[in-house]
Amino acid sequence: MTLQKRKERYRSELRAETLSAARELIREEGYEGLTIRKLATRMECSPMALYSYFADKQALLTALALEGFEKVAKRFGSAVDRDPLTALRNILLDYIAYAEESPNEYRILFLSVETIGGLEQSREDLQERNPAFGALFRCVETCIKAGVLQGEAFAVSTVLWTAAHGAAALLITARKFPFGSRQLYAEEVVATIISGVQSRVIVRI
Repeated sequence: MTLQKRKERYRSELRAETLSAARELIREEGYEGLTIRKLATRMECSPMALYSYFADKQALLTALALEGFEKVAKRFGSAVDRDPLTALRNILLDYIAYAEESPNEYRILFLSVETIGGLEQSREDLQERNPAFGALFRCVETCIKAGVLQGEAFAVSTVLWTAAHGAAALLITARKFPFGSRQLYAEEVVATIISGVQSRVIVRI
């Protein structure tokens, strides 16, 4: 292995270690508790050492978000089903389940102004840089091609995502809500929004 490759490997490993430590800090203190200084203390290095990898907290959050979107998209991969509507239902339920299982990670990905503002500036940006939304979008396209949904794929995907996101956000911020079965609540939300989208032709938003 050449010296250059060793350096690249070292940088890659240290970057991965930094992201792992950042996720651990967020799990303990929430994303508001994440600072470069705290992270450096945890990793027993100087803040300046971390700034050579991440220009600021925004850059660190963006890196965590991109990694997180890939993780969520991989979860959606298990939602594949021969029936496109069943696959769509599974994706939306899995989205809500992910929020409950990893609330702090979910907040970084979908509730952080710093993350969302830094990643999603246009339709194209949302589809290209957010693999989780991209997976939902492709599933909606399949449903439209199969004739079980009608409308423009991006518009339909946005409406579905809005409903799932609203349910997920409520479940992780109001811990006793909905004062009954959380699983049944999620299933009813998803069934209702899919039924509603099926009854309409959403061509623009």
